[in-house]
Amino acid sequence: MTEKTKLGFIGLGVMGEPMCRNMTKAGLGPMVVFDLSVGPLARLEADGATRAGTIAEVSKSTDIIFLSLPGGPEVEKIILGPGGLLENGRAGQIIVDMSTCPVAIARKAAAALAEKGMIFADAPVARTRQAAIDGTLSIMVGSDDETFETLRPYLAAAATDITHCGGIGTGQVVKLLNNMLLIQSVVALGEALTIGERAGVDRALLVDTLSKGSADSFALRNHVKKAMLPRDFPVGAFGTDYATKDIAYALELANDAGVKSPAGELAKEMLEKTSAAGYGAEYFPVLLKLIEGKR
Repeated sequence: MTEKTKLGFIGLGVMGEPMCRNMTKAGLGPMVVFDLSVGPLARLEADGATRAGTIAEVSKSTDIIFLSLPGGPEVEKIILGPGGLLENGRAGQIIVDMSTCPVAIARKAAAALAEKGMIFADAPVARTRQAAIDGTLSIMVGSDDETFETLRPYLAAAATDITHCGGIGTGQVVKLLNNMLLIQSVVALGEALTIGERAGVDRALLVDTLSKGSADSFALRNHVKKAMLPRDFPVGAFGTDYATKDIAYALELANDAGVKSPAGELAKEMLEKTSAAGYGAEYFPVLLKLIEGKR
């Protein structure tokens, strides 16, 4: 009987915990997990995972390691920093970054790992926390063809749509553009909702009618219907500070490509004002309050 691949997962936050749970329950291989918070570690242990005390412990006991971290600095530290995955890794080991981070960091990490014979793939995710729970995420992968095929069955435990975008960094390119477009859409929808209401149209009727025409979108059906209409902006969802980070990464990408993005800059400015008003931890459609002038 062939021994199953040993899996590791570092970063068990809003998206990481449910993704890791789905991979663990899929039975594709024993799972070793690490996080700074005790809660998700205990819950995943109950689901069959093994808790590690350090990043080095994960690195030394697994074949494929998945990361779901807050952003670029954390990814760089976990992979390249003292006691990290590069230092403790071995040739043939695969590191899969499912975080959202700058393209330059993905390519820097890949190059450093390759010098040790290690393999890197960027595989950021899109859709909501509920999609992470349900295993219906969209994952955008940047890697060589062989690595993509190796990873596909593991990613399929967390996603219904898995796209090979090209070489290293291209998964992050597509993810950053996805988030930039989403955030711009949410800003525009917040403006439309506020204008319509003040012009005498019922908010719910406006949203329902827009969803039947060419203005329909994922953002309308999710961020407006499920957050803006009921005014439900929970802490622990995709917060304003995280959205600001992502659009800043997208604007860095635009600058590197020599493209100006005034719409992106305006969306970033709106997010920054929303955070400054005290809503940095709340689900980012809370920017509606700034559009309405309610702070």
